[in-house]
Amino acid sequence: MTETLSDAEKFKKQLRLIVLLTTNAPLSVDEISRQLHMSRRSTYRYIEELRKAGFILKKSGTRYFIDHHSPFFAQVTQFVHFTDDEAVTMNQILNTIYDDSPRIRHLREKLARYYDVNFIARVETDELLAKNLSVLYEGVQTERVCILHDYYSPNSKQTSDRIVEPFLFLNGNNEVRCYELATGTNKTFKISRARSVELLDLQWSHKDRHAAFYTDLFHFSGERLWRVKLILGPLAADLLVQSTPKAKDLMVVLDDGRYFLETDVCSLKGVGRFVLGLYDDIDVFDSPELEEYLAFRIKDMQQKISKGRSVTPTMQMEIQRTIEQTQEAEDVADNT
Repeated sequence: MTETLSDAEKFKKQLRLIVLLTTNAPLSVDEISRQLHMSRRSTYRYIEELRKAGFILKKSGTRYFIDHHSPFFAQVTQFVHFTDDEAVTMNQILNTIYDDSPRIRHLREKLARYYDVNFIARVETDELLAKNLSVLYEGVQTERVCILHDYYSPNSKQTSDRIVEPFLFLNGNNEVRCYELATGTNKTFKISRARSVELLDLQWSHKDRHAAFYTDLFHFSGERLWRVKLILGPLAADLLVQSTPKAKDLMVVLDDGRYFLETDVCSLKGVGRFVLGLYDDIDVFDSPELEEYLAFRIKDMQQKISKGRSVTPTMQMEIQRTIEQTQEAEDVADNT
């Protein structure tokens, strides 16, 4: 069924889309669709309309954001606008101030919000890290190759130069996702492990191989995603929100008081562990990969239990005692 919106409603959605794409947190089409309650097709149409209106839209992996150099913003902010160099200079000054007062935090957040300098909003950054971030940021924005000089690898215990195409900042800007030319693979590098970063006069040549890196609600990370759909009881929903507050924004309250959650996960292990641990408070549906994974794990557990693998009489007594103590604790909680 085709969406029918009044001109006022369309204008409101366009304004909300502009706000979403200028918050310095690039969003995927699915995320935009959920927040604006629109179909993917409508979202693509609205994005294209912004581009036709003169907004400069950029992509970071599969995520969109509006460049602050867009003519519209230049006209609105012509008297208070800073160039990138000016914003970076202000960033460097702020990074020398080890002050977490509300006033300083507000300045950092304001620069990060309006000038798309992802690394500015850090609470405390040393000079070396600030320089590395600045160079990497330019590499991402101009799509140029960088060298991570004397990068230390904790696995090999060695340092070496890494020639990379940086394209995405992660983990509060402590890490950068790059395509490494020598290995032909996407890797995540901890920025503080590089002695210095050099920007080369060489454009990316492997952009089609850049793979976005995700972290799901269950704290697992990876390049591949699986879509899962869950119905959570109050306990499961509360525990998930405590662990990952942003999960609350993805939940829909159902008529029976339970919560519907549809999300992408990077690994079936994380969500599988969550479901198995609260199996009596969670329903899984229309998620074939997860259902198959759960069936396998349950079968494996049944085999372990039936064989009594490595369970001595003493261990059995301890397990029974733990179960009884847990039941007593639940009874006390129910009566409070």
